[in-house]
Amino acid sequence: MPSRPRPPKPLGTITRGTTNPNRLRRMDRWLAGPQGHRLRRAADPLVVDLGYGAAPVTAVELFTRLRALRDDVEVVGIEIDPARVAAAEPLARPGLCFRQGGFELPLDGRRPVVVRAFNVLRQYDEDEYAAYWDEVRARLAPGGMFIDGTCDEIGRRATWATLDREGPVSLSISLRFGAFGLPSDVAERLPKALIHRNVPSERVHAYLRALDKAWLDAAALASFGNRQRWMATCAAMKADGWPLLDGPSRWRLGEVTVAWDAVRPG
Repeated sequence: MPSRPRPPKPLGTITRGTTNPNRLRRMDRWLAGPQGHRLRRAADPLVVDLGYGAAPVTAVELFTRLRALRDDVEVVGIEIDPARVAAAEPLARPGLCFRQGGFELPLDGRRPVVVRAFNVLRQYDEDEYAAYWDEVRARLAPGGMFIDGTCDEIGRRATWATLDREGPVSLSISLRFGAFGLPSDVAERLPKALIHRNVPSERVHAYLRALDKAWLDAAALASFGNRQRWMATCAAMKADGWPLLDGPSRWRLGEVTVAWDAVRPG
């Protein structure tokens, strides 16, 4: 009897796997909020948590939060380390499962409407990320998006790049009030595509410097609280011509999203 062909080797390498409960709550809130229309309209509401880490807590949280949006959402946690997949299996339930794999997305031909990879690509070399971006984008459903993000250990400072099937669309920054002195403090958490580009000749450097200036210019509002100061900062950025893609309802959460062209690597 001929032997069965071996499944393809997962695409990628094992990451450190550090995770904490609620670490990705800021991104989940954005996904269920202004991006919720993607799941509501999807013919197949399939979501992937790619590289969920040593514990599956972020995949479980994502499933719980998105089920409140649409009760037939399916979340697949994908990890390259088989031991991590085995450890997650007891938490599987209808609509939530775990599979071994990498950027090739072992989904039996299905196309996800959302793929989230947080604190994954930052552990790769700078010359690798673009190929992995292309690998995932090619597997998205129509209207789908790939989120490549980074955050600190407890989720107080986060950034993420959003891509669709055509390419990068936006950069989001989300900060807990009181967890930063200047907006540019988030620079160490930029996605791999931008983290080494925060130098004077690059667009993302200009964007962060502009945020810092607007924040300092709004210092008179500090007595009314950091939320009011941040909202004034974002309003000033928009008035100065930065292509912000959101408005006050997101700014009040410590969040701001800008079109990718404003920060893309030179």
